[in-house]
Amino acid sequence: MRKSIIYILFVFISLLNIGCQDYVEIDQPMQRTLTYTSDYQYLLNYVYRFERSYFYPELASDDIDITDETFANNLMEQNANAYIWTENIFGDAEDTDWNALYQQIYTANEVITGVMESEGGTEAEKEEALAQAKVHRAFAYFSLVNVYAKQYDATTASTDLGVPLLLTPNLFASLERASVARVYEQIITDLEEAIEFLPETQTNAFLPSSTGTIALLARVQLQIGNYNNALSLAEEVLSRQSSVNNLENYIETPTSYPGRYEDQEIILIKTLGNSVLDFPLSQELIDLFDENDLRYELFTAPGTNYSWSPFEGRGYWKPRLRSQGIHIGPSVPEMMLIRAECLARTNNPDEAISVLNTLRSYRFRAEDYQELENVSNVLQEVLDERRRETFGTGLRWLDLKRLNKEPEFAKTITREFRGETYTLEPNSNEYVFQINPIYIQRNPEIESNPR
Repeated sequence: MRKSIIYILFVFISLLNIGCQDYVEIDQPMQRTLTYTSDYQYLLNYVYRFERSYFYPELASDDIDITDETFANNLMEQNANAYIWTENIFGDAEDTDWNALYQQIYTANEVITGVMESEGGTEAEKEEALAQAKVHRAFAYFSLVNVYAKQYDATTASTDLGVPLLLTPNLFASLERASVARVYEQIITDLEEAIEFLPETQTNAFLPSSTGTIALLARVQLQIGNYNNALSLAEEVLSRQSSVNNLENYIETPTSYPGRYEDQEIILIKTLGNSVLDFPLSQELIDLFDENDLRYELFTAPGTNYSWSPFEGRGYWKPRLRSQGIHIGPSVPEMMLIRAECLARTNNPDEAISVLNTLRSYRFRAEDYQELENVSNVLQEVLDERRRETFGTGLRWLDLKRLNKEPEFAKTITREFRGETYTLEPNSNEYVFQINPIYIQRNPEIESNPR
């Protein structure tokens, strides 16, 4: 079997940027033949292609609060547009988040479609490559449906607009948007089918393992409110991988904090769309930290440290410790927090607090650590701890969307920016990023999100 495909860095953008018919008319300067199982595995090993996720939702979240007038006036317009929830963020430019995720999907679909008929590999090698591709595709669709579609709601998900669901590398496939329910059905199916064909651990966490796949599935189940499922999945992950970095070990030499390929907390490597987050953190977020919390000491820094673009307040400094991007994939602390949240929601508050105390014991100097006791609102405490642990990673946007479905946690965000006031109401249409209008012009079957 010999299958010839175009494999260039910009090829996949064409799926949704220039229309299917136009695609075949562009220059095709480099071709590659996929014949052997190792060819398909080589595609899956392309770190630059599969690591990244979205970026702009982090700017839209309440992790960020720009009060410095000079900084605000110097902000790139696309970043400013995301920050104030403008309908058309990109103008005539490309949406790099959308493009990157559909690039991943196209490559994954090439593997899924062809690897089982490839030459030179064992059946186990082919099955593992197929499973890895399904995990990457599931992660990309999970990111897309949480940025460009409404929050999953069991009562409306079957009719709410999701995103185009492309399951084969067919350049002429329909780009009509599948429902939110259908997209999640595919995500869960891909992950569940992948688990049995992956090893429990890999040589490095970029390659999907069964543990990483279960962890991603736990995140998915939490997002759609299946707390019992999320709990059992998180506990399965923690039975396999449970090590947490003791931050006290890095106080004297913060740059010795482990890189992503050595970090024992990381289960599956995925990164935010940008490698740094040079924006001021909100005072509300900063106020959540105890003065002795080492996450505050090590992972935030004064805005004056950002000499290339200084600002008032503090910024997210962790990406600067090792200059290796911002991890957004499943981790041991995230699994602990999923477990704690689900325990709190299923009437096990004491166990939930015990999980928090275990995690927090690694986030303070030994002499400063104090266990949580007599917590009046355990679920709120868990959610606050989740925000402290995952700030700056893009997960806050997903949390805002899911928590807005609960009146107790629904939140209105108000911003003053360049002399204007902007408000984001719970469950408003502004929580759904608009698909770039130029893509809809080129592909009219893609329906716009309501505004």
